[in-house]
This record gives sequence, structure tokens and C-alpha cells, in this order.
Amino acid sequence: MSFPYRNALTFLSMLIPYAAGIIYFYDFNSILSSKVLIWINLGLFIILLIINSYYKEFKAYHFKTFTGFVFQLLLFFFGGLSCRSHCQFLKPDYFTKIPSGYLKLRINDEPQYKGGLLRFKASVLLAYQVKAASDQRGKYLLSTPVSGSIMVALKMPLAASLKLGYGDELIIASRFSEVKPPDQPSEFDFKSWLAAQNIYQQTFLKAHQYLKIRGNNGNPVLRFALELRKKQVKRYTGLIKSKEAIALASTLILGYRTDLSKETLDIYSKTGTIHALSVSGMHVGLIYMVLNVLLGFLNPLKKKELLKLILILPLLWFYALLTGLSPSVLRSVLMLSVFLVAKSSSRPANSYNIVAFSAFFILVYNPFLLWDVGFQLSFLAVTGLIYLQPKIQQCWYIENKWLHKLWGLMAMSFAAQLFTFPASVYYFHQFPLYFLLSNLFIVLPIALLMYLGILLLFPGFSFLAPLFEWLINFTNLGLQWIANLPFASLSGIWISKMELVWLCSALIFLVLAGVHLQKRALLAAIASFLVLQSCLSYDQLVVYHQRKIIKFKIPKQQATAYLFSNHATICTTLKQGDKAFVYFIQPALDQHQIKFVKLVPP
Repeated sequence: MSFPYRNALTFLSMLIPYAAGIIYFYDFNSILSSKVLIWINLGLFIILLIINSYYKEFKAYHFKTFTGFVFQLLLFFFGGLSCRSHCQFLKPDYFTKIPSGYLKLRINDEPQYKGGLLRFKASVLLAYQVKAASDQRGKYLLSTPVSGSIMVALKMPLAASLKLGYGDELIIASRFSEVKPPDQPSEFDFKSWLAAQNIYQQTFLKAHQYLKIRGNNGNPVLRFALELRKKQVKRYTGLIKSKEAIALASTLILGYRTDLSKETLDIYSKTGTIHALSVSGMHVGLIYMVLNVLLGFLNPLKKKELLKLILILPLLWFYALLTGLSPSVLRSVLMLSVFLVAKSSSRPANSYNIVAFSAFFILVYNPFLLWDVGFQLSFLAVTGLIYLQPKIQQCWYIENKWLHKLWGLMAMSFAAQLFTFPASVYYFHQFPLYFLLSNLFIVLPIALLMYLGILLLFPGFSFLAPLFEWLINFTNLGLQWIANLPFASLSGIWISKMELVWLCSALIFLVLAGVHLQKRALLAAIASFLVLQSCLSYDQLVVYHQRKIIKFKIPKQQATAYLFSNHATICTTLKQGDKAFVYFIQPALDQHQIKFVKLVPP
């Protein structure tokens, strides 16, 4: 088609309106139904088709702006249609809309056992109704195909939980409830988190309240990959003595985070190295480097790039499948695949276009991934690396080879942290001050751990297990030392959505001013910072005058907080180090900027 998008940023121009459509129609309160959206998309497509068919007759090249506007409008409504079509509870056969006594489920992810509960997400396949026979002598089950997903929690011993896995089908009683929102705004919003995964209902069952059906009807490729991952985790368990080292190895190499302790997660979070525990671009890049070196014997051949492409791509996608196809891995492998295809065909590839291409097709596959925090941080980080890292590195030229590489790593870390800073503060309410030190510290150990961990998965390399375990403990101790330094991280940072917008605006204009030396951009950055500071000052004023009573709903516990300015008196039997206090009470105190806490018995 003769559109004004024949430039290096074609997919970026497509991604923006498509994502805007997803955002606008996500709340499902729009008066435009799916049928109306289909007709709108069809009408806009026909207009573009007519313009393209009679391009010269209509002299459409005089109306490129109009053509581009119609094309972006089509992408906007296509994003809305994708969002609505993806939402399960809008479908007429959604399982809550069909009367039922029993439900047939299929486990669609790997069950996770913790605290005596086996949790998993399941697809609802059939709804059974108990009907009386026409002769009134008996009853029979009437099955109706349904759709939808549900979060299941089974209370059972560990031994029984091992009998359930991906693809297993179960019959359960049709007793479910809508996922409730958090009692306090500061608590983790489990309802929104599940809604972004298209899950709106949950059920809690005991071990005798389900029936497992024979057979397994899950995706055979995914089932094979998950079973293979289980075997590899068992191999680590047999070779490594420390449970924490086993958990870290499984997380780092295989993306299996079930057994990782909260203490380890806190250490990596406080030091700004949590990305190392999420299989992403760094891990995929390290694997690609190894494969590229191993296939170096193909370099003398004329079609070396094509041969490497044929051999490397399946292995990269198999690794992505093995780690559960998380958004970060999917983005990394997809981007690397596009880059390798472009390289093998000797075509120049625009980095921004590759990133936009990956994001666009991932969102076409699953529009709700736009709300996934990992998806957001992943694309923000890689955008920062592409745009800002080279510019930071060019600011200071160092002749020494090793110092130049060190400066490059620092520029990379700074660029990624700057672009993810607003989202990290908004979602996690903390910021690591020593992120440069900690990221420089883990560069070599993480690379060695990746290579050693992969080698351990093959027979004949078991002798490397002690070295591998020692390196894990060394890395953890080093990060723990950094995390325990004074002022290692700023915690308890709470900003509103509007403050997030002003923070993003200020940083964008500040980066533009620094890169392009634009006076207007600098003035816009200063103005945005002043507005942000005004909002924060207003928050402080509200805190100074706050008088509030908060009653917490904690299982098997009671707690009431009396807030007076930045002081809080809490009536509870809990201590500040208890898990219930940290999970339910401390976030509310941080959100209300409480500095002084007094605990009294009820």
C-alpha cells in the first residue's frame, strides 16, 4: 500500500496507536461493543483499500496526512477489538454465565506448592448440570462446552501435589468466587494482577474435593519442555547441597522461581540486580554468544550466516520454551531472531524498529501483556540501552581497553536504570542507590554461572558442581554486603499516577536536553520537575494534617492503626518483623509516610 510509513520506524508508528487502543478499551466500559468495533475496522480497511486501488486516480499522494490518519485510526480500533476479543468474561459461553453443578478443568501452567497449598491456573472446559431423567427414576449429567480461566488453590500434602501437573484434567464442584480487590490501597492488588492474565474467578478446595481424569491433553510441546525443566531442577538438586543455591540455579538458568526465598529476593531487589533472576535478554544473549562461538567452524563457508541462523534459532526458541515463555524471554528471543534474519539477508536493521516489531506482535498475540510489569520494564530497559547507552559512552572516551569496557558497562547500567526508574519506583516503591556497584559486581559471576549451570545439565560435567555452588554463594554474599551498606536503597516511596506522568515527562525532557543540547527541552524538564515537586509538597501537607483510623483485615489476627500526622499507634499482637505485619500493615504505613510507630496490645 502506498502509505507514508516507508521509513525505518514503520512498526513504531504502528505500535503507538495499537497500544493506545488497548489502553482505552481495557476497562470495557466503552459504549462500543465488539460487533461495532468489527464494523468500524472493516469500514476503515475498505477506505484504505479503495485509496490504494485508485491511488493515482484520486491523486492520493496529495492526501498523505489523511491516509496516515485513517491507517492509525484503524490500528487504534484494531487494538480495541483485540483487547475486547481477548477478554474471556465478555464471551457468551463464559463459565459463570452457564448454570452448573460441576466443572471440568485443565491445568494450563506448572502448579506451584507453597505453605501447604498447591496453586495453579486452569482453563474451564465443560460445565455439568445434574438433570432428572424423564421417567423420574434417576439423574444424569448434561455437559455444556464453556470458556474461561480460574485460579485454583488445593490444600494438600506435598506428596499428593506431585501427582498433578500441566495438562491434567480435573472435575471439581462448581464453587467459585470473584477475586476480591485489596482491603487497603497499599496492599498487593491480586485482582488486577489476575485480571491482566484474563482470570477473574478463584476457588479453594481440599484434597478430597476434586477428581483427576485419566490422560493429559495439554500442549505436547509445552508439556515436554516443562517435564524436561523438572528433570533439570532435580539434577541440580542431586548435585548441589545448599537449598538456596539450588533455588538460585533453577531461577537463573531455567526461570524456575518457586523455591527462591524472600530474603534472597530482597537482596537482589535492594541492589538493583533483580533482573538477573528473571531470564531475559542478558541470558539469551549469553547463550547466543556461546552458540555463535561453537559454530565458528562455519565461518569459512560462503553462506555461514544462513547456516548459523538455521542452527541457532531453533535452540534459542527451545530455551525460551524451556523457561516458560515469559514476556522478557519472548521479547528477547523474538528481537534476536529478527536481527539474525536481517543479518543473514544482508539487510540493515533499525534497532527501534526491531523493538517495536517485537512489542507489536507480542501484543497482537496477547494484548493484556501490556499491563505485565515484566513486559513494561523489559521494553523500557532495552529502549534505554539502544537510545541512551551509546550516547553516554561517547561522552567520555577512554583509550585504555579494559577501562573503556568498564565505562561501557557503567553506561549500560545507568541507561537501563534511568529508563526503568519511574516504573520501578511506582510499582516497587524503592530505588537502589548502589545499582552501578552491584551491577558491575555481578557481570562476570552471572556470565560464569550461566555457562557453568548449562554445562552441569549435561552428563560428564558433575565435577563442576562444587565450583558452581561456591560461585553462587560468593555472588550472594557480595550482594548481601552491598545491600547492608548505609543508604543502600530508598524505600517506602509512593507516588500517584499523576506524579508518575510528571516524573516521566521530566526525565524525557531532561534526556532530550542533554543529548541534543536543546534549551526548550531543558526548560520543559525544569517545569515538569517543579510541578512534580509541587505535587510532592502537597502530599507532605496532607500527611501533616492526616487523622485516620485504619482497620486491617488479617487472617487470624486483629490490627487497628491510629494515624496522627506522621505518627501511628497500632493495636495488635503482631511484631514489626512478622510476615503478616510486613505484608498487610507496613505498606499502609509507608503509603501514609509514617515515620514513628508505636505498638500496643489490643
